[in-house]
Amino acid sequence: MSDASQTLLLVDGSSYLYRAYHAMPDLRAVPGDPSSPATGAIRGMVTMLTALRRDVPASYAACVFDASGPTFRDALYPDYKANRAAMPDDLRAQVAPIHEVVRLLGWPLLCVEGVEADDIIGTLARHAAGQGMRVLIASGDKDLSQLVDERVTVVDTMSGKRRDVAGVTAEFGVPPALMVDFQTLVGDAVDNVPGVPKVGPKTAAKWLLEHGSLDGLIAHADRIKGVAGENLRAALDWLPKGRELVTIRTDCPLDEALPGFPGSMQALQQGEEQVDGLRAFYERYGFRTLARALEAGAAGPETGSQAATEVAQAAQQREVAYETILDWEHLDRWLERLRAAPLVALDTETTSLDELRARIVGLSFSVEPGSAAYIPLAHDGPGAPEQLPLDEVLARLKPWLEDPAAPKLGQHVKYDRHVLANHGIEVRGYVHDTMLQSYVLEVHKPHNLASLAERHTGRTGLSYEDLCGKGAKQIPFSQVAVEQAAAYACEDSDQTLDVHRVLWPQLEREPKLRGIYELEIACSETLFRIERNGVLVDAELLAQQSHELGQRIVALEQQAYELAGQPFNLGSPKQLGEIFFDKLGMPVIKKTATGARSTDEEVLEKLAEDYPLPAKLLEHRSLCKLKGTYTDKLGQLADPRTGRVHTHYAQAVAVTGRLSSNEPNLQNIPIRTAEGRRIREAFVAPAGRLIASCDYSQVELRIMAHISGDEALLRAFQEGLDVHRATAAEVFGVALDQVSSEQRRYAKTINFGLIYGMSSFGLAKALGIGNSAAKNYIDRYFERYPGVKRYMDRTRLEAKERGYVETVFGRRLVLPEINSPNGPRRAAAERAAINAPMQGTAADLIKMAMVQVQERLDRDRPEVLMVMQVHDELVFELPEAEADWVRQEIPRIMAGVAELKVPLVAEVGLGRNWDEAH
Repeated sequence: MSDASQTLLLVDGSSYLYRAYHAMPDLRAVPGDPSSPATGAIRGMVTMLTALRRDVPASYAACVFDASGPTFRDALYPDYKANRAAMPDDLRAQVAPIHEVVRLLGWPLLCVEGVEADDIIGTLARHAAGQGMRVLIASGDKDLSQLVDERVTVVDTMSGKRRDVAGVTAEFGVPPALMVDFQTLVGDAVDNVPGVPKVGPKTAAKWLLEHGSLDGLIAHADRIKGVAGENLRAALDWLPKGRELVTIRTDCPLDEALPGFPGSMQALQQGEEQVDGLRAFYERYGFRTLARALEAGAAGPETGSQAATEVAQAAQQREVAYETILDWEHLDRWLERLRAAPLVALDTETTSLDELRARIVGLSFSVEPGSAAYIPLAHDGPGAPEQLPLDEVLARLKPWLEDPAAPKLGQHVKYDRHVLANHGIEVRGYVHDTMLQSYVLEVHKPHNLASLAERHTGRTGLSYEDLCGKGAKQIPFSQVAVEQAAAYACEDSDQTLDVHRVLWPQLEREPKLRGIYELEIACSETLFRIERNGVLVDAELLAQQSHELGQRIVALEQQAYELAGQPFNLGSPKQLGEIFFDKLGMPVIKKTATGARSTDEEVLEKLAEDYPLPAKLLEHRSLCKLKGTYTDKLGQLADPRTGRVHTHYAQAVAVTGRLSSNEPNLQNIPIRTAEGRRIREAFVAPAGRLIASCDYSQVELRIMAHISGDEALLRAFQEGLDVHRATAAEVFGVALDQVSSEQRRYAKTINFGLIYGMSSFGLAKALGIGNSAAKNYIDRYFERYPGVKRYMDRTRLEAKERGYVETVFGRRLVLPEINSPNGPRRAAAERAAINAPMQGTAADLIKMAMVQVQERLDRDRPEVLMVMQVHDELVFELPEAEADWVRQEIPRIMAGVAELKVPLVAEVGLGRNWDEAH
């Protein structure tokens, strides 16, 4: 890295204040008080500038902002920025404080009337580079790419993207010297600067590379064919003005703003932080954490380790050595490297995204940063070279792949385990998964490798679509040229290793999050087993159920026609509106955004209370969904060889830690109706075996008791009482043995409703009572369970201050909208803040149970198969002879995975099918 004394760091303050505003929650000087000043953008800017000062040593710097008012571009083109939205009022109010804190942090600040921030940056960058200095521009604005040369680099510190000469050329297809011409052709929609109609980045780059410059292109405009050529010729009169508008000026007079410039850089020297001023500022805007850090001698919170920064910088700057293995000697050399490496990143290239049917096309490995190899094994496209035989290569790799002492790393390792298992290899030794590292550390962000690499290392690379195309023209990976395939596959393994080197140290520093990550790794292995086991379905029974549902659907249609007095399309909102409101005179409940009378499910449910036709339609919709989603499809999804369905459990999707499943979705089988419950009858055991279902009893209520510490709720569970009956006794003021079934039903709705943050309005709707009565029930509940009320109030405040809540075991559940100025969004986030610790803790518990049960089965009962996980329930297939063991041991293991203030209880049932097991 260059000498800091010869480095100028320029911050695009106008760009970053917007990004800070949108990236940060809606913080307030007084937490939770929407009338107090907004501070999110201020906090974001402080964090960014603190990190920049720590991570980018530079003796000279400036934070540059746009001034209000017109510039020369507005005079040149009155519609310049005409379609740009006005700055939000709560951001506008933060601009002056941002300017203040920038100066307090020791940054020279520039804001020149009549001159845009980009032009100030351009002028400073060109001058400093001309003096032999190194210039770093911190911005996410691609327009600044035109300033890049051997001494000027643009770095987006929020995404890690680095635009040097090579980076600009790779991203836009033209070198920085042609970026003005490129932008002129493409235009700038953000600033309302037109380009050539229908000319996008690829066409613009192609033209400029062919003709050398915009002037060269204009000189040969008559030779450009097709519609693009016509559009170019029609735009010839505009292009000079367009070029002037997009060109960043590098000769702005700045001597008034910077005394001594351009002769001296003295005014741009980094200053010292003004500690007393910062302390007062932080206290004024409620930044207690920053104030404490200041007292401890730090300028602000650490936003990322120095090690992570070094990994990212090294990843962006290094040369890579990617190899293609086509002979046995080369493979043997790499096998030695694999055996000697402390950790190997492994990736498969395959024929399908369906992990249980995918076959290997090639394998890639990375053993150290920048070093990777690809073994093509099934490429069959034009010109494909002779490749090593797949089966023999896998046989040679198998001892290493199945060695539990050989540490391996992957991105979504469960997929790769399945692919290799399809070839008879059970991979052992997977110790890390970058997808799961991201899921634990940053649950609310994307976890795919491309996002992780760009976010954490600033690396962008080839995409699958780059190689294979899109849509109908997409080719299989086996037909990609081996040279390109090798670059793509090696890059994946190399990037995985880089991302791991950034994320794993963060987990090591956070013991609770590391524990959650280790749970996810273990859970991944268990899910792999469940998915491969699959569960047997009775296709004949499903077909019979589909036939019966079809007959009932037809009958319901006829009944609906009779009630309407005419045939109609049951799925047409327009026809429903005409029949409901015009013909039958039903009241209009609500309207759509376009003003049409709504007939959505909520309206149907309300109307069904008084009219038979909406009730028939609801029943019809329910049965159609059952038939289309389950009884028709489950049999089709079964493996034709085994009759088993193999769902895919998505581990890194739900922010609460819950699993989701698809193809088929086992989590959403409706069980509130008899027809829905019948679907579970089709999940069966083979002859001589049984299905067992074991689930936690009232687990979220038990977690509520543990977290809130409410004495009455704790006592009810500790004494083994029916908690809904106990709640009814408390709320209605009657003895336990005097609680009616209706009172218990009300209490059950209150218990579960409050867990989900239900309001009195929601409770009134759920119970079919008035709002005042519902509010009275809630008030009495909180009088009897004051610990629950304290928990809810405390959780809301903590969530607003931290932006997240935690499970009992330390999983973080991020709430981006918890301080939103939008009332409904903020209210939804507050409800989620109350419920998420319980849902998340329940998710942690069932994952712990899965792992511990599977370990016990592997050791003592390998004939007992875990075949499904649904919410708080584990489903097994077992020999009849193991029924007593399962009945006794599985609930005991599940109840013993954690020690809470109340006992965990798991209940088991057995039967010939899943429904019987309930």
